[in-house]
Amino acid sequence: QVQLAESGGGSVQAGDSLRLSCVFWGRSFSSYVMGWFRQAPGKERELVAQITAGGSTYEADSVKGRFTNSRDNAKNIVYLQMNSLKPEDTAIYYCATKHISTSTYDIWGQGTQVTVSG
Repeated sequence: QVQLAESGGGSVQAGDSLRLSCVFWGRSFSSYVMGWFRQAPGKERELVAQITAGGSTYEADSVKGRFTNSRDNAKNIVYLQMNSLKPEDTAIYYCATKHISTSTYDIWGQGTQVTVSG
């Protein structure tokens, strides 16, 4: 059974940085695609970043150049480095995963709040 646990959220000022971490509990981490989603109040959840089992990355246009996601297959962890944060980045950030044979994300973490003021 796979479980995810995010950490690293917090309240910061515009222009600051945060790094979110997501620990993958389970087997065969390297066979899973990892994604970061966020949901702001009153808005739909959106995919922010994704990293495949092979390390190919995707970042949404709204965060490209500011956010970087990476994975450490030896430690079963994925990271979302968020730089130059803006107030519009305020949201609950969720880590999610799907096996490489699955088309949709079906395992989710509990979420971590990121609040950017200023």
